[in-house]
Amino acid sequence: MSENLDLVRSIYADWERGDFRSADWAHPEIVFESTGFDSMKSTGVAEMGHRWREWMSTWTDYRTEAEEFRELDAEHVLVLMHHGGRGKASGVGIEDLRMPGANVFEIRDGTVTRLALYWDRDRALADLGIEG
Repeated sequence: MSENLDLVRSIYADWERGDFRSADWAHPEIVFESTGFDSMKSTGVAEMGHRWREWMSTWTDYRTEAEEFRELDAEHVLVLMHHGGRGKASGVGIEDLRMPGANVFEIRDGTVTRLALYWDRDRALADLGIEG
């Protein structure tokens, strides 16, 4: 297993426990982006933290679970995942739906330089030119 795959697995180990606090793995100028209903793009650890706290503040017990880790090349790891939680304001839950998504980690010199969150797994695969 490669170092990049090990790094992404360690990040997901925290996330699967509901611990999203650490960004030790992130490059100081990380590009953090989301594709889907909450499309956005930001640069830097502080801005990523702000965006992530903003997202998490809308959920109760938000969880993510890795389904599969794929090393795409020397710098990219794809994670096929499911996520869910319960909206704080609406009370509407997606926890039982296990919504399929994907994350793409770009890694250089042992730090994540870009993290792309895809709420639509098919879109991620299409963007990457991968057959589902």
